[in-house]
Amino acid sequence: MTKIKVAVVGCGSISKYRHIPEYSWNPNVEIVAFVDPIIERAEHYAQLHGGKAYSSYAEMLKQEKVDAVSVCTPNYLHAEVSIAVANAGAHVLVEKPIATTVAEAEAMIAAAKKNGVFLMVGHNQRLMPPHVKAKEILDSGKLGKVLTFRTSFGHAGPEGWSIDGRDSWFFRKEEAIMGAMGDLGVHKSDLIRWLLSDEVTQVAAFVSTRHKEDTQVDDNSTCVLRMASGAIGTLVASWTYYKGEDNSTVLWCENGVIKIGTHPEDQVIVELRDGSVERHRVGEIATNAKQTSSGIIDEFVASILAGQAPRISGEEGLRALNVILAAFESEATGKMVSL
Repeated sequence: MTKIKVAVVGCGSISKYRHIPEYSWNPNVEIVAFVDPIIERAEHYAQLHGGKAYSSYAEMLKQEKVDAVSVCTPNYLHAEVSIAVANAGAHVLVEKPIATTVAEAEAMIAAAKKNGVFLMVGHNQRLMPPHVKAKEILDSGKLGKVLTFRTSFGHAGPEGWSIDGRDSWFFRKEEAIMGAMGDLGVHKSDLIRWLLSDEVTQVAAFVSTRHKEDTQVDDNSTCVLRMASGAIGTLVASWTYYKGEDNSTVLWCENGVIKIGTHPEDQVIVELRDGSVERHRVGEIATNAKQTSSGIIDEFVASILAGQAPRISGEEGLRALNVILAAFESEATGKMVSL
């Protein structure tokens, strides 16, 4: 079988830890190009995995006939690069957030449609084993309706993760546009919509920079969400959890509670009102400190091979982004925002 020819644009940490190794493990993929404005980074991976190094994505698209591209650039370039890739006739896997504005995201979705290619967004939380198990339990109906919830994602900030440390683009507002909300909050807005098979209808939020000096991007936010079903809950994103990363979700339902990522070994715990408790050990949620396969690359490749639109589509990425943008609007206006 001919392999899918892939290029990776942006050779920072998300490529280093997720995209490049996961493509290299996939038997259906050949990585043919690496792109980074710091050419040495691209050359490093070309030497390791074969393929060519480029400092410009436009030059790469001119020289290479690729089937698919991972867009792992700073947030402000997601739309520009993704649209160029779609126009070159290649499938697009873009890191989250899909884009920084609704208009950008809509333009990306339109470009993919026009060119008959897939657009997928790297919302890997849906594919983490504890979340997959929790979704299965919720969908079984045994817990009844979800009434309230809290979902949180916090760690010590991108300086410990990014290839550039404290000098990372994550802290430069003109490149990142948004901070912890674009990095972590958007993961949870995607996750809660997917877990509940529901949409966010109202958002009230506090978004601020509490502790990361010399940056204008947010490092903390607490949001109150109302879902279409009437369920209400909180979504928290933080870059100042200096002791103890948190990526947990708790859902209080008619018939009990389900806790995800709250226990070191039992990743999913169901406590029913009749007093019975179920504990599920299904594998961990990946953390920055402890990388496990994100599942995103395999999902992307499988959708291309099957000719089936990806489940984590551009439209899904836009819905997750809308929640985050509503939180910024709520902070700016002091009002509750309806979606």
